[in-house]
Amino acid sequence: MAEQVVPWWKRLYFRVAARKPLDQILREGNKTQMKRALGRIDLIAIGIGAIVGTGIFVLTGIAAAENAGPAVIVSFLIAGVVSGLSAFSYSEMASMVPISGSAYTYTYATMGELLGWIIGWDLILEYLVGAATVAVGWSAYVVTFFKDVFSVEFTRKTTQAPVLWDNDALAFKVNHGAYINLPAIFVTLLVTALLIFGIKQATWVNRVVVVVKLIVILLFIFGACKYVDRSNYTPFVPPREGNSFGVKGVFKGTQRVFFAYIGFDAVSTAAQEAKDPQKDLPWGICASLAICTVLYIAVSTVLCGIASYKDLGVASPLTHALEFHDNTRWLRILIELGAICGLTSVILIMLLAQPRIFFAMARDGLFPRIFGRLHHRFKTPYVPTIVSGVVCAVLAGVLPVDILGDMTSVGTLLAFFLVNIGVIIMRYIHPEAQRGFTVPGGPFLIPIPGAAIALVILVLSDGPTIYRLFIWLAIGLLVYAVYGFRYSRVGNPEKWSEEDIAYFQDAGMLESDSEYPEKQSLESARSKHTVTSVVEMPEPRHFDVSSGGPNSYSHTGVYELDSPYPVYHK
Repeated sequence: MAEQVVPWWKRLYFRVAARKPLDQILREGNKTQMKRALGRIDLIAIGIGAIVGTGIFVLTGIAAAENAGPAVIVSFLIAGVVSGLSAFSYSEMASMVPISGSAYTYTYATMGELLGWIIGWDLILEYLVGAATVAVGWSAYVVTFFKDVFSVEFTRKTTQAPVLWDNDALAFKVNHGAYINLPAIFVTLLVTALLIFGIKQATWVNRVVVVVKLIVILLFIFGACKYVDRSNYTPFVPPREGNSFGVKGVFKGTQRVFFAYIGFDAVSTAAQEAKDPQKDLPWGICASLAICTVLYIAVSTVLCGIASYKDLGVASPLTHALEFHDNTRWLRILIELGAICGLTSVILIMLLAQPRIFFAMARDGLFPRIFGRLHHRFKTPYVPTIVSGVVCAVLAGVLPVDILGDMTSVGTLLAFFLVNIGVIIMRYIHPEAQRGFTVPGGPFLIPIPGAAIALVILVLSDGPTIYRLFIWLAIGLLVYAVYGFRYSRVGNPEKWSEEDIAYFQDAGMLESDSEYPEKQSLESARSKHTVTSVVEMPEPRHFDVSSGGPNSYSHTGVYELDSPYPVYHK
């Protein structure tokens, strides 16, 4: 049969569209060396710990003052509904693919390596910058707490970022008299050290601070409601002023407070440490989101009622709003204490999630191998934890809270979009796969609106925010081209020996790698170098781009057996 020449762009497409086989993902996840120590309550606490934090204690006031006015209540409601749609999709994917990579692994298994890399790189932005945002808010509440309780005022030089973001001019400006945010750096490094020592210890701390902050939030709702002045709700949707307010401001407020909902997807990054991930992950995702959505709406309603939205553009709006009322000192102190505890738990969960994305990508060959090793004693991904903590500390020390929050929100929206699309794809390419949870209404009723709304809110983001996202993704594509494309386990199996896999010190990975029948057949047939015509495969594993049938590569030409995808020659 005559050989065909296929254009280079088609060969490149086949390569970057290679999907990671679902059965390989499941084998690696089921035989992980990580400690399975998290039950259903732990996962719900992780979700609440990540969700309830900056959204209530910081961004509620900023979104009201700069974007939506009192209609920030509607912004939270819209964000909660859209997040709920995506939460169903996350629940199905997490129960089907219980692996630490979260949206990165789901996308890799459904849409191929390149899109998997893009969302993985995006998640790095989401969690790193998210943790830095919360650390800045933590610093503001610590400063206020010491002022109210001990009458100690810290200098601006060491408690604020050296730059500010001007929302009207859409540009940075110098924050005169401020040099670095030391409290934000301190809490970031402290949490990083805790995470290195083990998931169970971190979970104990998280449980305690989650209980404390829930009690404090309820105290604010019921203790401050008597100060509500209905005139503060008028106008409910302030008239448009430049880039703020009006109907568009409500949606921009939605985009900004979306950051407050990213906690539920952090639950999925703990999949390999859950005792029963297929049943408990959906519970952790959906229950935590439902609880927190109710709390967000209640807090924003009371907050906009006890003070004018124009006065809420500060890093600690709840205590600032109470300062306008007499006899609120002890309530402010309790809120500050709860905020400190609450924001600590958010930092903890963000910095728990981020290293596990690095960890999953490194084990797929897309990052250097050192990021994929577990600590021999604590069984935690200690190298990516240290790197993530240090980078987060630097960001928290020099950038303001609003610019950090905006960057995280757009990253979250992109992840939501791809996970919703992933559910639809998985229903067709793996209809037989075991699912602990299924999105109600079929593959279209919820995932399509979830994906569409997330995309619309993403498009409505500020130009500079979108530009920063594109710049980040462009840097990511460069890293992928230089490293990930060349060393991926899926695309370059011939570069991964048993010794390379053994570096990760994970028997489950070695067993998974050795179970590939096509890899064994490739190794035994390499002396033949090539075969012509149609190559029948028992099941497409390393590469899944068949166009003629579910079990064949239906392209005629020359296939190099050193690689699982077709490479054509003249």
